[in-house]
Amino acid sequence: MAKKIEIYTQIFCPYCARALKMLRGKGVDFIEIDAPNGSDARAAATERSGGRTTVPQIFVDGVAIGGSDELAALDAAGRLDELLAA
Repeated sequence: MAKKIEIYTQIFCPYCARALKMLRGKGVDFIEIDAPNGSDARAAATERSGGRTTVPQIFVDGVAIGGSDELAALDAAGRLDELLAA
């Protein structure tokens, strides 16, 4: 069964673009949720991530893995492919 990957983003966010590019490069399906400042989606991302107010916020099977920097760190450590694998 495929992992459920969700990413909260906002327009004109370079960190969001970086994370989206990395996920697309991995060839995984994901749900992108538009979460501009002040939106209900941003509030949900903040709550789900334990108080993080920045975007992107990335979740794999409901577990917060952080943002763009954390995603890149997982990839650099060779752990991202395993995390995203079905």
